[in-house]
Amino acid sequence: MGLFDQLLGGVVGEFGDNQQKGSLMDLATNVIQSQPGGLSGLLNQFRSAGLGTQADSWVSTGQNMPVSGDQVTNALGHGNVQSMSQRLGLPQGATAAALAALLPVVIDQLTPKGHVEQSGDLSSMLASLKSKFLQA
Repeated sequence: MGLFDQLLGGVVGEFGDNQQKGSLMDLATNVIQSQPGGLSGLLNQFRSAGLGTQADSWVSTGQNMPVSGDQVTNALGHGNVQSMSQRLGLPQGATAAALAALLPVVIDQLTPKGHVEQSGDLSSMLASLKSKFLQA
């Protein structure tokens, strides 16, 4: 079982083959890259939605606090999650659950020193994480 399967735990069965799993990882990376302000902007969006403690835990070197699919939908916006779901051909709840499982770990991996690096190639780091997560 790959890291991706371990991250998604019980919901992984909903996501099918490696192509669909790759699409979910692409989605998680796109969510980060498409935010105004990149990773910092995404974290601020979660903070604005009342999830600052959770978002800060993903950046810190301690334990990552979980979020629910509903919390992710609230932070990112219902319309945004619905649009992502349609692109993937998955139910909105499944997409939100996948993002709830993936974003904390992806953000944690992008911030190994306990803070958001303002320099560095975010695209390269995300591509490296994707290959790591999808390895069998």
